[in-house]
Amino acid sequence: MGNSWACFAPKEMSFTGEPTKRFPNSSRKTRTSSSPRKNKGKLDEDAFIQQQAIAAALLFRHHQQNDSLSLNRSTSLVFPSSPGPKKLPKSSSSRQRSRSDSLIQPHQLVIDKDPNVDALETNHFVLVHGGGFGAWCWYKIMTLLEEGGYRVDAVDLTGAGIHSFDTNSIASLAQYVKPLTDFLEKLGDGEKVILAGHDFGGACISYAMELFPSKISKAIFIAAAMLSSGQSTLDMFSQQADSNDLMRQAQIFLYANGKDQAPTAIDLDKTLVKDLLFNQSPAKDITLALVSMRPIPLAPVMEKLSLSDEDYGSVRRFYIVTQEDSAIPVSLQESMIQINPPEQVFWLKGSDHAPFFSRPQSLHKILVEIAQIPSKQV
Repeated sequence: MGNSWACFAPKEMSFTGEPTKRFPNSSRKTRTSSSPRKNKGKLDEDAFIQQQAIAAALLFRHHQQNDSLSLNRSTSLVFPSSPGPKKLPKSSSSRQRSRSDSLIQPHQLVIDKDPNVDALETNHFVLVHGGGFGAWCWYKIMTLLEEGGYRVDAVDLTGAGIHSFDTNSIASLAQYVKPLTDFLEKLGDGEKVILAGHDFGGACISYAMELFPSKISKAIFIAAAMLSSGQSTLDMFSQQADSNDLMRQAQIFLYANGKDQAPTAIDLDKTLVKDLLFNQSPAKDITLALVSMRPIPLAPVMEKLSLSDEDYGSVRRFYIVTQEDSAIPVSLQESMIQINPPEQVFWLKGSDHAPFFSRPQSLHKILVEIAQIPSKQV
């Protein structure tokens, strides 16, 4: 998982076509005719360019009609994730394309605002990253939600993302989660949000649910630590200590106070992180993660939560299982669900531990579906 969870304490610790070459002019005669294959390829290319030009014109007209010319779009909107690159379809017809033919429509390139978004109990998402990650990891999900008309905030927890605090100096879960609790504390009277936590972010939103139950409409655990009262994240993830060799190999313990003292944080071996966290993610997102991830503070991972039925238990919980997850195997996710059952469970097929990279559109669809679940009648 994002922080690789510190599930395994150190042994000494007791806690658990080449471009066509152009030749200069010469006196030799050159052949003016080209092969049928080359002519066909040129026709295909011309047809594709024409199609894209018309689609762009339609998209431009769509924005003019809606008084918006902002074309800043995530590539995930136009190019959904797939097992491999798709080839352009080739028509078997030899006739010329007419104006009545079906082309790429603007609605295929732009996500329309959800017509029901303003009628929801809340349309405000607050996204909480996992250990080692930062607010940056949500960039695709933020784009998708915002274009659907939702309000979205992603926080950097202490020592994560662009937060400048030294990870090795974080001494408690309260200190680590403070940017989130500060945000919730500043919400207006009667204002509610939907909290979504990934990885270690699950423990963080649980902590916030105990403090601010009246400000949280729903809590969504995305391949996350969904703990019971009296458990620490370390307790839960130690259950897989004997079955996840890759996680154990990837962990690098940091000793800011000296080797004779307890470790202060955990880092990940960059040569193993792709297989552990991003086995289904695009290369560009893996590169982003490798240059952006930071060590995970160990003290918050070891801290046991105190959760009550009156506060934490009053918030509606939902869990999203990532089915190709090498960091938190499905068996461990199912174990958390059985011990601490949420209201509803969603299964995200084809997703590694980072669904915001590997399956952004599917994750977005589930988040919207959860947001639209009606409030329970009291």
